Amino acid sequence: MPTPPSRGRGRLAGRGSADHGVRIVDTPAVRVHHPGDLVAAVLTVLAIGLVLGLAIYARGTTTGVTEDVRGFNSVIERILFLPVAVLEGLITFVTPLAVLTELVLRRLMRHAFEAVAAAVIGILVALLTAWLITDFGIDELQSSFTVWSRAQQASVVTIPALMTGTAALLTAAGARNRRRSVAWSWNLLWVGLGVALITGLITLPGALMTVLLGRLVGLLTRYTSGVQSERAYGAALVDGIRRAGFEPVRLIRVRDVAAQHPGGDDQLAMDLAAVAITRYGDNRVYAMTTEHGERLDVVVLDGDRQVIGFLARFWRSLRLRGIDGRAVVSLRQAAERAALLAYAAWSAGVRTPRLLALAESEDSMLLIQQHAHGAVPLRDLQSEQLTDDVLDAVWGQLRIAHTAGLAHRALTSDVVLVELEPTGPTVDPATPPAPIALLTGWESGDVASSELARRMDISQMLAVLALRVGAERAVASASRVLTDADLTTIGPLLQSIALPRATREEARANPGVLAQVREALLARLPEADVEPERLIRFGVRTVVTIGLGIAAAVVVIATLNFPEIRRALEAAKPWWAVVAFGCGMATFVGSAVTLTAFSPVKLPLWRVTLVQTAAAFVALVAPAGVGPAALNLRMLTRRGVSNPLAVATVGLVQVSQLITTIALLVVFSLISGTEAFKMPPTTVLAAAALVAIAIAAAMLVPSVRQWVSAKTLPVWRQTWPRLVQLLSQPRRFARAALGNLIMTLGYLGAFYASLAAFGRPMSLIDLALIYLIGNTAGALIPTPGGLGGVETALGVALGSIGGVPPAIAASVVALFRALTFWARIPFGWVAMRALQRSGEL
Repeated sequence: MPTPPSRGRGRLAGRGSADHGVRIVDTPAVRVHHPGDLVAAVLTVLAIGLVLGLAIYARGTTTGVTEDVRGFNSVIERILFLPVAVLEGLITFVTPLAVLTELVLRRLMRHAFEAVAAAVIGILVALLTAWLITDFGIDELQSSFTVWSRAQQASVVTIPALMTGTAALLTAAGARNRRRSVAWSWNLLWVGLGVALITGLITLPGALMTVLLGRLVGLLTRYTSGVQSERAYGAALVDGIRRAGFEPVRLIRVRDVAAQHPGGDDQLAMDLAAVAITRYGDNRVYAMTTEHGERLDVVVLDGDRQVIGFLARFWRSLRLRGIDGRAVVSLRQAAERAALLAYAAWSAGVRTPRLLALAESEDSMLLIQQHAHGAVPLRDLQSEQLTDDVLDAVWGQLRIAHTAGLAHRALTSDVVLVELEPTGPTVDPATPPAPIALLTGWESGDVASSELARRMDISQMLAVLALRVGAERAVASASRVLTDADLTTIGPLLQSIALPRATREEARANPGVLAQVREALLARLPEADVEPERLIRFGVRTVVTIGLGIAAAVVVIATLNFPEIRRALEAAKPWWAVVAFGCGMATFVGSAVTLTAFSPVKLPLWRVTLVQTAAAFVALVAPAGVGPAALNLRMLTRRGVSNPLAVATVGLVQVSQLITTIALLVVFSLISGTEAFKMPPTTVLAAAALVAIAIAAAMLVPSVRQWVSAKTLPVWRQTWPRLVQLLSQPRRFARAALGNLIMTLGYLGAFYASLAAFGRPMSLIDLALIYLIGNTAGALIPTPGGLGGVETALGVALGSIGGVPPAIAASVVALFRALTFWARIPFGWVAMRALQRSGEL
């Protein structure tokens, strides 16, 4: 006899034979907060903002559409036998009544009360919105929502409150495909709004706002109070399993029971191999016992959870550069993708639990698979249990998958299972059994994977094993199973952002482990490339910086006098532009001379000049100064220079450029004389003094001092020995100084020529000071090529220090940046292609 039903602490511990005859230990979720409702509410807010924007800035278009639609007024008057106001009243009375009646008949009393509450709130929100537009809206916004009221004999802002409340009630009542009354009620609501629009009772923005406000209130009500769960529980879960061809006698929710439950429930629920499925997949997992005594795992994918997964995958694929798989958009697609990868892995010979069946029930998909008897996740093994044989077995399974073209993409310590003492007919009792490794959790994988995806797998597995046994043993085990070609290109991908969330959290708790893996790789394979690649398209700092740059650009553009700029451009002398472009191109030679002087190996000047030219193309995607440094580092390592020495050389180049610029400022101030030298305005000096005081105050904080030390001391320790070595070689030091002079004077010459093109000559000290401010701003603001920061800083400095009118200053800056940044990009692209073909980069 099945166990009789009993309830305790909200936990369903079984059901009688009158239902389905299956013992179930579960905690059904009666109401859930659907993430899709929150996402839809956010999109609705954006749509409301778009309607308001169109009402203000596209008023002519919306008014024209409204007038065109009202051309059907005569046709509507012939068809309708009721006044429009009566029709609106019937819609706002009959449709809510029908929906509420269906909810009551289905005994969904709480749902009915929530729908009524949403309707009341929707009416209040519509009235409040109309009042805000009437009292505080600008004229364009008011006119877009205003219609003639016969009752008041005046033009009033109209957003039908009753229809807004009806839209809120229908939204809170549920989806169209779940409630028949909701489906035809929405149709009636749209008909009513269309008739009101045609007959002039409402404008087009008003009609859209009516529905959007109602939708917003209904969605927020649904998300706040929760909705009735449509997941497969109890009888629905059993029916789905039976449709898949299995007859269960017991279903135990994994990690969902306490030790007091008898009959082996606790042992089934706390099985480590099944618990690992819940950790890496965030899905419901049941330990199923069939009528034949077979132990299987049932993985349940719920539809309301797919929204979170989709958004996470979409954000990751948007933020990272080509290292994430295609994002599925529905529950069925997610289940079918998981089934495809599981079948492909098992067919390729990878040891993984075999998927036996796939079924659908309610808003859930069921995956029934074999249970990994006796297997333990890597997370739950002790470090002494991870012998070399275990590590080799793990790498062996990954190699089998890659040989078949499969990529996992989400390797963590929970998807790697190990059988330390395997049993079965294939085990020879006369010899100690070798450990067996299994790879599970293939939902995010690829069938026909790319080389990058397989490289990502190796880097993720290295990180997982290094967190367990250390970097040296992890790299040693990989080298025993994989080829050197597989490991040579892994170093650049060893970054926390490229790891799955679980591994990333473990790496953050053990700082330095990824750097240790890179060092171990370099020690074993000196020719390996371990310099991290840029995998992130953008980060939080980039988004904030771009936002601030856009805001600054809007402020600057709003203050410009464009007619004056046009007159300045017409009066400009074009041949000075040629001089500015030539000076900008000469900077490539200067930076190449500096690098050849500091390089520990002999470099051909022509090749180095091509590398500096290619940096102009890289500046499109890298912050100012980062692109040239990265290419210089790449060139030195390709020429056989060790990574620490290459970093020291590149750091020395950047430090020497800063020293040269400051030295030139001092020299220009001395040779300009007292008459030519003009002190900056008092406001500039005051601002500089405030900045200096703020920096000094910040250095009094220990955490700030530690941060500054962490950023500067490593660079100083790397560059100081190299600088001492160069000081003993006067020729090389002089050549480096000459290269820096050529580069700095080239930029100053281009800036001077840009000023001269508009008839605004300037003293050397002012010119150098303004250029230094702009260049420093470009280095501090991490936008590609210093965009935004350089232009703003140069324009402000020209006006405050040089006394140049804003219109001419904007023209000068635009010409200077066009010739020294944008015009050089095509040359950089050609140089980059040439260097890539020759293998230099």
